[in-house]
Amino acid sequence: MPVGRAGGRSERRRAARQARIRRRRRVALLSVVLIFLVVAGGVLWSVRGSLFGKDAPEDYPSGQAGPEVVVHITGQNNSDFGRSLVEAGVVKSTGAFNRAAGNEPISAGYYELRKQLSASEAVDMIVDPARSHRVGMLGVAPGAQLDDKRNRDNKVAPGILSGLSAATAHTEGGAKKKISKEEFIRVAATASPTELGVPSWATRAVNALRGDHRRLEGLIAPGVWEEVDPFGTPQSILKALITASTERYEAQGLLNASTTSAAKLDPYQVLVSSSIVEREVNQADDYPKVARVILNRLAKNQKLEMDSTVNYTEAITSIDVAGEKLLKKTEWNTYAKTGLPATPIGAVGNPALLATENPTPGPWLYFVTVDDKGTTLFTDDFAQHERNRQKACDAKFLSVGCGG
Repeated sequence: MPVGRAGGRSERRRAARQARIRRRRRVALLSVVLIFLVVAGGVLWSVRGSLFGKDAPEDYPSGQAGPEVVVHITGQNNSDFGRSLVEAGVVKSTGAFNRAAGNEPISAGYYELRKQLSASEAVDMIVDPARSHRVGMLGVAPGAQLDDKRNRDNKVAPGILSGLSAATAHTEGGAKKKISKEEFIRVAATASPTELGVPSWATRAVNALRGDHRRLEGLIAPGVWEEVDPFGTPQSILKALITASTERYEAQGLLNASTTSAAKLDPYQVLVSSSIVEREVNQADDYPKVARVILNRLAKNQKLEMDSTVNYTEAITSIDVAGEKLLKKTEWNTYAKTGLPATPIGAVGNPALLATENPTPGPWLYFVTVDDKGTTLFTDDFAQHERNRQKACDAKFLSVGCGG
């Protein structure tokens, strides 16, 4: 056989073998591409289902809610909140709650909701601006007192204990429940200081008034208390508030309070004095001066004669105290007794406390507010004080003790 022909056949066999190899590679590549497309298609279908309703998180239908239930929503984020709701039987899944909540601002706390709500219904109730579904929320304003108080216009300002009763009110399984104001009063008057969380620096004063609920006056600080336990007892609720309030007061320097006056006050006395400052004037700029007047009078063993201390035990508050009220002997009336009242006369706000801790240096012994704008005049001279008081009479701001 000629050499040239044999070489030609060998070349053809190599070409055929290479062609087969290329075909096998193309088939393998096509198989890989096909597998990729199948997998990608499954992923896209899953995403499409999530976006358009297929395989959405489990949810209860709207409009078919069950009985009332109070839920304590706890945690740091919506997933935590959702778990609280799932455990209480309010929503069906955390995923449904997260999707309904979106970017809505949600606060931890107690809520009166219903079992088996749709996630969107639950979110609407939780973020309701009127907070009509919140339970266990108590607002305490600076100067607020434990008891209800009627003003000159005959309007009643609810006291802290009434507010606590309202904070515990809820409906569960169709039954309405709350702790009465009277129960809080009874426990405040009779429980031991330890049971009530009273700090050591207030224990002596609280023990001295055992049997009188007002011994806890001032020990609940101003602020919005968002987690009053509606399932707690009067004792546990008061203890939680007093303990937390003590931490606030001490963080504001109560234990380190110092004055430049000859009258040295202990922490409880600082709180008592601050409560008078809080209620005597309505301009915070005047607080340090009022604090100084109190300290100057204490140093001279001069009666404080503050109208706010008379008003504390009166059924109706008046800015123009006169007559027998000034002579009434109580543990709080500083016209009838020398020194500070037996307890604070209201909740002490931070500005009043800081003013008492850091009073303005000065000789003042007297002050009087002369108009409804809150303008207050200070002096160390009684004759000048009488002239200042006449200015209040001329402005029709005061009427008692005014010249004809």
